[in-house]
Amino acid sequence: MGNTFVVDDMTIHTIVELQFGFLPIRQMFPNLTPEILEENRHWLERDCLDQDDKALLCFQSYIVRTPHHVVLIDSCVGNDKPRVVPEWNMRKENTFLRGLTSLGLTVDDIDFVVCTHLHNDHVGWNTRLENGRWVPTFPKARYLFTATEYDFCVGTQRPPLFNDSVLPIIEANQVDLVGGEHQIGDHIRFLPTPGHTPGHVAVELGRGRDSAVITGDLVHSPIQMRYPELHFGTDHDRELASRTRRAFFERYRETKTLCCTMHFPSPSVGRIRAWDSGFRCEMIQADDTPFTQASRSRSSMMNQVGTP
Repeated sequence: MGNTFVVDDMTIHTIVELQFGFLPIRQMFPNLTPEILEENRHWLERDCLDQDDKALLCFQSYIVRTPHHVVLIDSCVGNDKPRVVPEWNMRKENTFLRGLTSLGLTVDDIDFVVCTHLHNDHVGWNTRLENGRWVPTFPKARYLFTATEYDFCVGTQRPPLFNDSVLPIIEANQVDLVGGEHQIGDHIRFLPTPGHTPGHVAVELGRGRDSAVITGDLVHSPIQMRYPELHFGTDHDRELASRTRRAFFERYRETKTLCCTMHFPSPSVGRIRAWDSGFRCEMIQADDTPFTQASRSRSSMMNQVGTP
């Protein structure tokens, strides 16, 4: 259902709603050649591909508890919403809310909901259906969207997600449109990472330093770490997305900062290391103990996503 990481004076939880083979990996990354796929197949098949060569993706939220706030970052897929992806369409599951309960939290405990960008699998639990009406899932929270991302969403002829997952929050007067370098207290900062969408942000965590960072959709699969120029099929600006990805990996390469990916197979969290001219994610084990005691490697099969 999820994992927990304790970092400095923060606790980072994940709530995993879904994990499945999303798309054939060469369809997901149109410039991935057969030769590059075969060269990397031996490690991708460990936990990044299913038997049909579909990229395994995790769909999850992060909940960050600081000394002052409880912040939900990206709200997954949601229920009762018409979506093109079959696994997302008109879901009737309580996985997400059960995950929240398992952390000792209720919907009333969330102070802020941050959307790294406005795509279906990042805004789904912004709202829930009550008596035929979409209402905010988190009634006491402020929902934060970057103004650039909001304008882009509105400018793309208001996709269905706008009406069921964004507009009801606006009508409830719970939205703050913020800049790309917005801060929440002294522990949470936005980092502009445009490309996948114009207003996309990553989220830096830590007081006085980047103890952890949440990627959003600047990267979808570990193969993009070794080859940052591999673009996701729906990237708004493919060249910008590639430059953003490489700059992000360079920023955190060989540091102690935890990289909390949104879509890597669970537990999805590790540290960025160099690998030839690209990068890899050295995964860590989720644990409820303080992070200094919890950073042991995973098993030999799983301890380095992207290791030959």
